Amino acid sequence: MLPQDKSTAEMDPVERVLDMVSKVCVAVAGAGLVTLVGIFGWLVWGRYVMNDTPTWVEQLALMLVVWITFLGAAAGVWTQSHLSIDFVREMMPRPLRVPLHWLALLGMLVFGIVLAWQGWVLAESTWARRVPMLGISEGLRAVPMAICGALTAVFTLYQGVKLATGKD
Repeated sequence: MLPQDKSTAEMDPVERVLDMVSKVCVAVAGAGLVTLVGIFGWLVWGRYVMNDTPTWVEQLALMLVVWITFLGAAAGVWTQSHLSIDFVREMMPRPLRVPLHWLALLGMLVFGIVLAWQGWVLAESTWARRVPMLGISEGLRAVPMAICGALTAVFTLYQGVKLATGKD
């Protein structure tokens, strides 16, 4: 049973916290998407009505797209709605399904750890630079990468615990 198919009362405390974290990711990504639409409306208004193109829109849009994408991807790992090819595993004979499920979880865990680590390294190495037109740290573009990687690893570990205890 997927987390979104359960009521809050059916979840254990850890699952409730992770579900809330996932919902916060979706809410922040959703707010970013609304902001993105709004600033593009401002861009069109400025360019074609006021004849004064706001130059900061492109940089802010790039920043928002990165945040939306990575936070949405992390939430997708929790809800298991990300792109996966689990139908291949499910077509296999029963004795092969569990090892393949473990292999998929291991791959996701390694991916999440590397993404978090490299996102952190990238954020740290670019923190001193400023984004043109915005004046904010360039490292803020890599922070969502590190967050997504960390959340992917945590969500995957929890799914592994559920698989190991037979609750999956």
